Parts: sequence; structure tokens; C-alpha cells
Amino acid sequence: MRLHEYQAKELFATHGIPVPVGETAERVEEVSEIAERFDTEVAIKAQVLAGGRGKAGGIAFAATPGEAAEKARDILGREFEGLPVHRVLVEEKIDATDEIYLGFILDRRARRMVFIASSEGGVDVEETARERPQAVQRMIIEPLIGLRPYHVTRFASTTDLSPSLWGELQEIAVSLYGLAQETEATLVEINPLVVSQEGNLCAVDAKVTIDDSALFRHGDIAAMRLVDDESAGERRAREAGISYVKLKGDIGCMVNGAGLAMATMDVIEIHGGEPANFLDIGGGAGTDRVMEALEIILEDVAVRAVLVNIFGGITRCDVVAEGIVKVLECLDVDVPVIIRLAGTNEEAGRRILDEAGLETAPSLAEGAQAAVAAAEGCE
Repeated sequence: MRLHEYQAKELFATHGIPVPVGETAERVEEVSEIAERFDTEVAIKAQVLAGGRGKAGGIAFAATPGEAAEKARDILGREFEGLPVHRVLVEEKIDATDEIYLGFILDRRARRMVFIASSEGGVDVEETARERPQAVQRMIIEPLIGLRPYHVTRFASTTDLSPSLWGELQEIAVSLYGLAQETEATLVEINPLVVSQEGNLCAVDAKVTIDDSALFRHGDIAAMRLVDDESAGERRAREAGISYVKLKGDIGCMVNGAGLAMATMDVIEIHGGEPANFLDIGGGAGTDRVMEALEIILEDVAVRAVLVNIFGGITRCDVVAEGIVKVLECLDVDVPVIIRLAGTNEEAGRRILDEAGLETAPSLAEGAQAAVAAAEGCE
């Protein structure tokens, strides 16, 4: 579960991490009132769970309440990566002299949190990591030790940050790590952590992602979920217990098993296509879940072809085939659907599909090739 910036900053504030004074607004009139109350230059920031807001025009600055209302009018209702902006965060603008990146991310391979820091924070930190990896420091944190001040000092000593701020930096980093541990987050990030003209550190932006599997232990955080800020597909999948992530491609994927789903997306890309989603129906999925999953994929207007890749173990191929046939009979489907079945009751499944006149593929590679060709043919 990803939190909006304003929600993440609320958590930051409760853990002693300094953030700008700000309030959220859903109407232009509210933005004007907030800016008038602050009586200073303000930042108006789209609250939407999409990346690249700054470059896409989702962040604006205003010197007067009237200008703030104007800028908010341009942002509210806009869409970023298909998600509409229902609210904005209005906060005091912080004039920065330096920008730092601080974050903790779960490394599943190492089974540890990794402390990531860079003296070159800001919107292009990803490019910094790619082009100058030496500018980004990574440190695996041993859970029995946790983050210690000396870890942060080691990073601070490589920057131009004044030693007078090292103690404050240590406190912020330790608090950020504590927040990650307490909330069972898979990612907590400040980008950028700035040095203001007054010489203080302040978290200008904030990101927090909580492990969905841990939400039952954090009812207060689970209650922060804003259903109207999710895509219709993500909301429907979550309610059905289906793992689904919307992507930017045009080939819908329905797979059973997270590893197989990742491999399926890789093979699609190898053959020149781009997946439209990650979707894992899970093991033992029945006909109803198969139907629900396929409907979610087909509701995405970007999808030009669908590749179904099922390896029958607990999930039986004939059950999947029945679900596919039922949903295609109920829906007016105008995109090609290519199905690859292997494993338990494979022959029965293929027979059901053949009788329904549906296209099957003998292998994943051939299925991916067919899906890519079908998507290209729909252009």
C-alpha cells in the first residue's frame, strides 16, 4: 500500500522528522484560503499515486492566494498515468541551498533493509544512480543492530553538509528507520531532504510503501487507503484477492504464480512487446476468479491482446479454460486472446478451448510471439 505524500508527511511528523507546514485541499477555493492563511509563497502539489509529478506539471509554486488558486485549477482533475487528481497539498515553499536523498528499502534477496543516501537528491536521483553510481551510497542494515549514528556519519562525511548539521541528520535518519520498522514498510524515502536558507533540515517530499501482508497489524494505516485514488482495476483486484499491477504496455497478462508472471512479462519484452499488467490469479484459482481476472484485464482500454499463461499444479487447466470460455461468452471481446496451458488436466483444458474456437499456443515463447503480433495488428 502506497501512501500519498501528505499521509507520509503526517507519519514523518509523528516521528519527529521535520516537514513543511501544509494542508490538503479538494477545491480551488480551499487552496486560496490556505495560501492566504500562510501569507507566504506556497507549493501546490498533486496528491496522486504516480511518479514524475514534477516533470509532468503536478507541482507548481505561487506567490499570492490568487495565483495559488489559478495553479490549483490547472492541477485538480488532471490525470497522471491515468489517475485523476482529487486533492492537492498546499504547503509553505522551502528555499533550499542543498538537497540530499535519504531512504530505506527492503532488499528481499538480502532479507534486510538497505540504507540508501546521496548528496545529490532531487527529481533526477534515479539518473544519478544510473550514471554515477559512486554518488549513491548503499548500506545493508543488520536488524539486531539497526541504524546507528555512525552509519549516518559515514555518509555525512562524504558530503559538503556542514558538520553542525550532522547531529540533526543522524536524528532524522534514525527516526526514518524507526518509522520503517514500526510500520513494516518496504520503502521509506525523503527526496529531497533540503537545507533551508535558515540552515535547518526539512523533508520536502515523502514516500512510504507499507507491506500489504502486514496491514492487518496496522489498522490506522489501512484506514488511510483512499479507494477513489486507485484505478478501477486495482480496486476490483484487491477486493477479489487478486495480485494486480497496472503497467504501461498493451499486452494483458493472466498468469498463476508471481514468478511465472514475471517470466511471462520478460518473454513478452524479449519478443518486442510490452506487458499491460502484472496479474497473478494464485494457486487453486476457481472459475469465478479466472473470470474476474480476465474481466479486469479486458476493462483496460490500452490492452490490444491478452496472453494467458497457466501452469497447472493446484490450479487445473480445465478449470481455467472453463473460466476463459465463460467470460468470453459474456463479454463483447474485440481483442485477440492467446492461451498457453501446461500441467494438470492440460489436455482437457485444450479440448475445451478448441471446442470454443480459441487460439492456443504450445509454448510460452510461441504464445508471446503470437500476442505481440496480434497487438501490432490492432494498431
